[in-house]
Amino acid sequence: MTTIQEQDFAAEFSAWIGRATTVDDEITLPAVRRMAAMLDQDETDYRHGSALPPHWYSMFFTANARRSQIGHDGHPRKGDFLPPIPLPRRMFVGRKVSFPGVLRVGDHATKRSEIARIEQKQGRSGTLVFLTVRHTISVAGTPAVIEQQEVVYRDAPPATGQGAGAAGAGKAATAAAPVREAAWRATIDMDPVTVFRYSALTWNGHRIHYDADYARNEEGYPGCVMNGALTLHLSIDEALKRAAGRPLVSLSARLVKPLFVGGKLVISGGALAGDTLDVWASDDAGNEAAVCTFTFGAA
Repeated sequence: MTTIQEQDFAAEFSAWIGRATTVDDEITLPAVRRMAAMLDQDETDYRHGSALPPHWYSMFFTANARRSQIGHDGHPRKGDFLPPIPLPRRMFVGRKVSFPGVLRVGDHATKRSEIARIEQKQGRSGTLVFLTVRHTISVAGTPAVIEQQEVVYRDAPPATGQGAGAAGAGKAATAAAPVREAAWRATIDMDPVTVFRYSALTWNGHRIHYDADYARNEEGYPGCVMNGALTLHLSIDEALKRAAGRPLVSLSARLVKPLFVGGKLVISGGALAGDTLDVWASDDAGNEAAVCTFTFGAA
């Protein structure tokens, strides 16, 4: 019998490369105002015709799977658009995004998604299969957002139950963070209400973000996991505060470790160097979780 470690999933599912799907959505005022409230902003600053902050596109074009199509982990079941790679854990681990246009409240937009690459690696935690999906969001045929998103499929944890979660937490606590020179720093509570509201806005049912028993006993985490896309969203917010009013034109982000609800998110960055700003996120013990580079245009 072939084991998971011996299977070549990249070859087995290569026919899925090039598979595409299209979703239409409207940039609605109620959704935008809910996002503003979640971020403690004045929701009345947004009206029909207002420009959407560039990174807010992520709460639209959601995968609206029916209840009967949801898998045990809370994600839509694999095998429709995403390939049914038989590894139990799926997580967002990075993205590269450019913003050639602007989305506005009231826009009717289209998102085309295409599977661009499937690559398999063997890591310390077992088999890893990286899936790259290319998204293009357009209004009246003109691209506003172009995103290359990376998702990883992973083996189950080596053991289940609270012991596995505790071991994972200990390992994270001893990880050495790279030495970086920070010009500024912001600390944000990773409180459960904000994580829940972000998951609701983005229609993300992944149980690791709200079901602590599931996160501990079935995926081996010490508790509920901070939404990686929210970590990136808050990092972009902090970067924009230091960009002297310059527009964000592109970004790249890589998630390297999970963060956990109830702790502190520490976002640090260097000084703006020409058009670019390097930003990194960690927990309050200094364990680095995300590394980002932002590029800005002229003010």
